[in-house]
Amino acid sequence: MILAFKIGFLEIGWVDVIDIGFVSVLLYHVYKLMRGSVAIRVFLGFLFLYLVYLVVRAAEMELLSIILGQFMGVGVLAVIILFQQEIRKFLLIIGRTTAFDKESFFKSFGVFWRSSSASNKFDVTPLVEGMKSLGGSNTGALMVVSKNTELKFYAESGDRMDAILSKRLLLSIFNKYSPLHDGAVIVYEGKIVAARCILPVTERDNLPAQFGLRHRAAIGMSEQTDTLILVVSEETGQLSVVRNGRVFYNLAPQDIRKKINDYLSENEDEELLSEANKAAAAEAEKPLKKEKTSA
Repeated sequence: MILAFKIGFLEIGWVDVIDIGFVSVLLYHVYKLMRGSVAIRVFLGFLFLYLVYLVVRAAEMELLSIILGQFMGVGVLAVIILFQQEIRKFLLIIGRTTAFDKESFFKSFGVFWRSSSASNKFDVTPLVEGMKSLGGSNTGALMVVSKNTELKFYAESGDRMDAILSKRLLLSIFNKYSPLHDGAVIVYEGKIVAARCILPVTERDNLPAQFGLRHRAAIGMSEQTDTLILVVSEETGQLSVVRNGRVFYNLAPQDIRKKINDYLSENEDEELLSEANKAAAAEAEKPLKKEKTSA
């Protein structure tokens, strides 16, 4: 092991420094997942119980040590049961950042990727106008916009439609007397995939009091999927957009249009940026090639 520095009798190598750095990053992301939820209290309770076990074992209290030791012996299973939601979110975050996310596996095959990215964008006017009309009549609505997948798992919890997106259809679905109004609508590639869909509800307990079940479902969906969720409040008629657990509420229709367009064009912007970087690198290499040839 290559020695980095020495503190007293401790010899710390570069591998140890890298190891500590990775552990710090891991603990930071675990804290971000648990922050603002009930899980942080459960974690502190579990940590306190473990400290009590260490004290009891050091004090040689045999009976209590045996009882707590049996509990600590299945500590891994207890952690999985207690923090199953947080572990699931952590794995989802890892899955969204892997090389296979957003169909990046097919990026090497230009035809597949171009057809996929080209189909992401569609006319968002029906969504914006529909939200504007629903907000004007204080009609509650919940719409999920996806750019990568049609969210089959959540679509199957409602009624399949596969209908072309239109303002009149949205107003009909979210009409208070419609049998489809209770739930969310999933929009993908300019079509309404399904209506009356059930979304996961966030477990955060630090949300403002004005956020009802629609907003909580929108936050929960944005935490677990890479989607943009549009919310119309039934009480105030305010229009909100939720992305990655963040709520942008009381927005104007033009702001909502910008949020949707920015979300749908993210992949395209990344591709344009990478192409621009490649072009800049090629331009920078030209003078070097000329110098080599002249030399």
